Amino acid sequence: MKKILVAISSIRLIPHIILLNLSSQRLGIKYEIDRWLKLSQIDEGVQIGFLYLMTFYPEYRNLFYYRIGHVSLALNFLCPRMDTLFISTKSIGYGLFIQHGFATIIAAKSIGKDCWINQQVTIGFNDAESPVLNDNVNIKAGAKVIGDVSIGSNSTVGANAVVVKNVPENCVVVGVPAYIIKRNGVKVKHDLPSRPILSEEDPLYGLINKTW
Repeated sequence: MKKILVAISSIRLIPHIILLNLSSQRLGIKYEIDRWLKLSQIDEGVQIGFLYLMTFYPEYRNLFYYRIGHVSLALNFLCPRMDTLFISTKSIGYGLFIQHGFATIIAAKSIGKDCWINQQVTIGFNDAESPVLNDNVNIKAGAKVIGDVSIGSNSTVGANAVVVKNVPENCVVVGVPAYIIKRNGVKVKHDLPSRPILSEEDPLYGLINKTW
């Protein structure tokens, strides 16, 4: 049944297919499509997989429209974007995966590559400053990341956590306000640092690696 729906949907998606293949970002977009297909366990190639994603994953539509820019305004009536997912970020690395996506605001300063954002997440402003997400960051459902903060590479913000301070790389943080429960795969328990950690010689580095 899904293949029939995709075949029917492909007619309305002809302009989208053309734009995908003509876009200067096509290699990055195709990388992103492949990542979405793998994470969604869809066993299709990039071209057919693109049709699947546009047909059944409204979250992906929003991301694709973000990639192709203002021309997307002319295509939205053919394949509408998700109304409750807002993406307002100047720079997003390829590979962003948005799971479910409803009631989600993504208003970061920048987002690195291969990040993952769940539903009901707010990444937003405080006093006109917004967060930076580095590579391979995972933001779980209901989490809030607010203001001039940085989430380090390979870090996870747990469900419903509230982050208003910098998160070092390779950490898992939870709670309100968020605190560190894992660093480099080792259980720890420490508040988020009040300032960025510059190196392993920094006194704060030892504190956040203190075990339970």
